[in-house]
Amino acid sequence: MICRVCDSTNLVPAIDLGLQPWCNNFLKKEEVGHEPFYPLRVVYCHECGTTQLDYTVKKEVMFGDHTYLSGVTKSLGEHFRQIAVEVDDRFFKETPGKSVLDIGSNDGTQLKHFQQLGYEVLGVESSKTTAKIAQEAGVPTRQAFFNLETARSLGKKFHAINAAGVFFHLEELHSVTDGIRESLREDGVFVVQFLYMKRIVDNLAFDQIYHEHLLYYNLRPLERLLERHGLAMFDAYLAPIHGGSMIAFVTHKARGLAPSARLQELQAAEDREGSNRYETYLKFAERIKEFKVQNLAYLQAAKAAGKRVWGFGAPVKGNTMLNYFGVGPELIECLVERNELRRGLYAPGSHIPIMIEQELTELPAIYYVLAWNFKKEILQRNQALIDQGIEFFFPVNPPEA
Repeated sequence: MICRVCDSTNLVPAIDLGLQPWCNNFLKKEEVGHEPFYPLRVVYCHECGTTQLDYTVKKEVMFGDHTYLSGVTKSLGEHFRQIAVEVDDRFFKETPGKSVLDIGSNDGTQLKHFQQLGYEVLGVESSKTTAKIAQEAGVPTRQAFFNLETARSLGKKFHAINAAGVFFHLEELHSVTDGIRESLREDGVFVVQFLYMKRIVDNLAFDQIYHEHLLYYNLRPLERLLERHGLAMFDAYLAPIHGGSMIAFVTHKARGLAPSARLQELQAAEDREGSNRYETYLKFAERIKEFKVQNLAYLQAAKAAGKRVWGFGAPVKGNTMLNYFGVGPELIECLVERNELRRGLYAPGSHIPIMIEQELTELPAIYYVLAWNFKKEILQRNQALIDQGIEFFFPVNPPEA
């Protein structure tokens, strides 16, 4: 294997989460037990410091059609609204004919907020179901994988390009980055929103490692990638969404924009704390093993005490955790979900059935919260259940969630 960012062959194993199913492959009843498993291993590049998976599940398998909808969660919708307002206020408030391209636009939630600000919008979304949902909601969407060829077929350059939770998914990383450069106006801004690996390590949020996430960026490795394609980061900050996501602002390198003070401080913190050092990831791997022991002990103790445990949420990342723990319906009876697309399905690997939250007729003693990244929203929405004595247990519990 060569490094996905810099083409080096100096890659070494860092984290091994075993054989796992593709975590968004929620199963119909007749599919249970027939799902394929793949290696889920993180390797480290000694040349550029990028952590990445060493095995690729083909993009057509993972992103051709899936059940994830960004519009289901109120917190995420509000985050997307704030991003649209910020981009407009900072860069394009008075710009006539302003336009935005969203890569991996899902159900159009982000673009709706740009529409409200007067932008001409276009989404590129690979999943058939979600692209159709966006189109039916009045968000112009091209159902395709974004890459250089797709970019050229659009025949247009955009003031803003957004990639939220998608830039670390990319099998065609260099073609996509070239496509972004070609689609970005000379005075344009590319906004890349990504899970921040430094924060994943800090939070022990190893469940954010799964097959869709091919790359795990800190700022330094991401800079290497952008530089290779004639792009440069000029600002970034940490947002609370998903337990700590980086919002980075990028433009053409030729513009020569100086890096902001807060970007420089974030970079300095990575250097100070050894965030891009191999030893940091080896320690992380050991902490993950301890985490497994502790959580299995908690679940087994609950069962021994006769307490029923249900999973709260059926996020794709939850499947990394359940499968690494080796947990099934014997410890967690069901997963409670709001997303209607997951009705009647089973979690891959663990085979835990999914129930729709609005249709519950009974309740557990403990909710084991897999959708921990929306902690604040979940606690607010379920205060009445907490008052009844139902425990909400957060296995991953970052301060930002």
